[in-house]
Amino acid sequence: MFDIRETGLPGCLEIKPVIRKDERGFFIKTFHAEKFSELGLSTEIREQYYSSSKLGVIRGLHFQIPPHDHDKLVYCLRGSVLDAVVDLRRSSPTFGRHVTLQLDAEAGNMLYIPKGFAHGFCATSEDSIMVYNVTSVYAPDHDMGILWNSAGVNWQNAAPIVSDRDAALPPMADFNSPFA
Repeated sequence: MFDIRETGLPGCLEIKPVIRKDERGFFIKTFHAEKFSELGLSTEIREQYYSSSKLGVIRGLHFQIPPHDHDKLVYCLRGSVLDAVVDLRRSSPTFGRHVTLQLDAEAGNMLYIPKGFAHGFCATSEDSIMVYNVTSVYAPDHDMGILWNSAGVNWQNAAPIVSDRDAALPPMADFNSPFA
């Protein structure tokens, strides 16, 4: 049902579902509670939302801090993005490291991001739609981020479109992580 691939950051996984194609198009299952549970992944989805981004938009690097931190399952419903996650867990052997992964609607691949990671992406197609499934409800007072260009991510974009909010986030070097 799903092919799971380690990303190099403990707990952060690429999930490749089976894609069923025929002359009508394709069908992709993005979630299966029993299978996710067997894999040790959270199945307590509390919110789902999506964003639409133009080519060159960078969103992130975002996360929620405890006690409203969350696991996240993301995938690209339209277009493609260069997705990035940064390990913010102080006790992790990969603290401060990041990985990038191309998420593509046609490939159907997804990224499972556990608590303690910052997440962001750069839209690499004209119109990208990203879906987010999270295990906690949005809590504005616990919503945080680190500056998009401060964690060593190669966004492969010399002139990104970044929101005022994201441009004002603190750099990674100034971030005191609350994640153990």
